[in-house]
Order: sequence, then C-alpha cells, then structure tokens
Amino acid sequence: MRLVNRILCFMLFCLCLLVAWMFYFANTPMALNTDIKEFSIKPGSVRSVSQQLTKQDVLSHAWSFELLVRVLGQAGSIKAGVYQVKQGATPYDLVEMMSNGDSTQSSITFIEGWTFAQMRAALNANESIRHMTMAYTDQQLLHEIGIDDVTPEGLFFPDTYFFVRDSSDKDILKRSYETMKARMQNAWESRASDLPYKNAYQALIMASIVEKETGRSSERPMIAGVFVNRLHIGMRLQTDPTVIYGMGSSFDGNLRKKDLLRDTPYNTYTRSGLPPTPIAMPGLAAIQAALHPADTKALYFVGKGNGSHVFSATLEEHNRAVAKYQLGKN
Repeated sequence: MRLVNRILCFMLFCLCLLVAWMFYFANTPMALNTDIKEFSIKPGSVRSVSQQLTKQDVLSHAWSFELLVRVLGQAGSIKAGVYQVKQGATPYDLVEMMSNGDSTQSSITFIEGWTFAQMRAALNANESIRHMTMAYTDQQLLHEIGIDDVTPEGLFFPDTYFFVRDSSDKDILKRSYETMKARMQNAWESRASDLPYKNAYQALIMASIVEKETGRSSERPMIAGVFVNRLHIGMRLQTDPTVIYGMGSSFDGNLRKKDLLRDTPYNTYTRSGLPPTPIAMPGLAAIQAALHPADTKALYFVGKGNGSHVFSATLEEHNRAVAKYQLGKN
C-alpha cells in the first residue's frame, strides 16, 4: 500500500511539473531573431506545423508547442497561411493567432490530379482573390497571362500558393504556370535515356495519365513503365482516365463498353500514341515517374480493389489477374 501511495505521489509530482512547465512555456516570450518574424505554414498535422515552426526559427523545439496545442484543444483549428509575430509574443499568442487564422496573407491549394476546370472553380470560390478572369474563356485567360499554348490543361503546377489578400487571379495563375514550367524543364533535362517522347510536353501528357491512374506514389514508376513499354512497341495505351476526360460532362461516373468504343481524340482504346494534351495537373512525383519509369517488362496492370495493382508481362498472366481480382475467380 505504501508503494502504491509513493507511485501515486510520484505521478502527481510529475503531473505538477508538466503543468508548471506548460504554463511557463506558454507564457514565456519566444526567442525571435528579428523584431518582426514572418513565417509560412503549409497544411498538415499539429506535429508537421510544430516542425515547420522550428525549422523557421520561430520555436526552439517542436514537442512543447505540439503538446500545448493539444492541451488547449486546438489541434483541428490550426490554419495554413503566412503569419507575423513580434518580439514579446508567447507560444500561447501563437496558438491563438494560428487557430483564428490571423495571417498576413491568404492561400489557395491546387490539388494534384485536378483538371483546369477544377482549378478555375477553386480560384473563383476564393473570397480573398480579386477576380479578373472569371468571365474569360480558357483561351482568353491564356492570352491575358501571356501563354501561347492553345489549351491550359496540365500547364499549371499543383501546390499551395500564398498571396497578399486581394491579389488577382491572373497573378496566381502566372505563378503556378511559371512553377510548372521550371519543374518540367529541370525534370526534362535530367530525364532517363531511351524515352518515347518527342519533347517535354509529351512527357507532361504522360505524367498526367500516371497521376490519374494511381494514387499510390510507390506505383507511379511502374505505371509509367507499362505505358512507356506500350509506346515503344506501338501498343495502344488503353487507359480509362483519358477516355473519361474525352467524354467531358457526359461522363456520369460509370464507364461502359460503348464508351471505350466511341472514338474521341482522347480515346486511347481507339487511337494509338499519347492523347493530344494532358488530362490533369500532374504533381512532381508523377512527372518524375514519367521521366524515370521503372525498368520493367510489364505491359499490363489491373486493380486489386484496394488501390494497388498487379502488373503482368504477358496477356495470359494479365487475364489470370483480371479473373482473380476483377471477376472474383480463383
């Protein structure tokens, strides 16, 4: 009994120490290296946010801030953005500011795999943006921001962009375009050898297909490897996402056999080679996969029903995989 009491007393002592430390930490001014410190926070978990603060020299260690946020019940309230803190500000002040979203700048996130139409919808819905192109056609918009391409699909890089409130949608689009241009140029210059692309734009088309075919980053090089192998031997890509993109607004969520047989410029079941344009915004991982595909003999893949795929080198192997995972036959 005496041992139990000692353990309880020790636990109570530790708890008191923790409470005292948290109170001290929460109310002690942060050691900032400038009178006004500006920092940016990208969306993420409390742990990720705490680590971002540490890397930007706002905090000296992350775990105390993470614990403080959780104790205050604000784990789900921390908002991304660009913030400013002044000398004398405490971690408690920081939690209050970030949970209220009192940022000096706003942000918008373009998601990997989005089409340009989805990107424009997100821009138009953001109330912090000055809308100058809302009534423009896609072609008018491209001309307005100085882009010579005929179609905007795939030309913009998916990422979180911070901006001063009331910035124009043109400025944000220009930044996204320039980011994609730079990323593609760097990736193209370091590409693998013996790729079946005539130029970087064709690689971008392939990257968009890879982006839409799988959400698993580990599979992207294999998916790209299959499509590269097909292009090398003149085999049609036969990829559903291109067909769906070509159907436009007529796609109701179900892809039918008649859809695979109906010819459009994007139907890779009826037409050989790559489609004429990208079908979405590819992220950097998909771009790298398209330019550094896996060294594989696989020509086929089929979904297992859990988001992953089985890859096969022969049609016989592929048919067995289809029977097992799509038709439920052992």
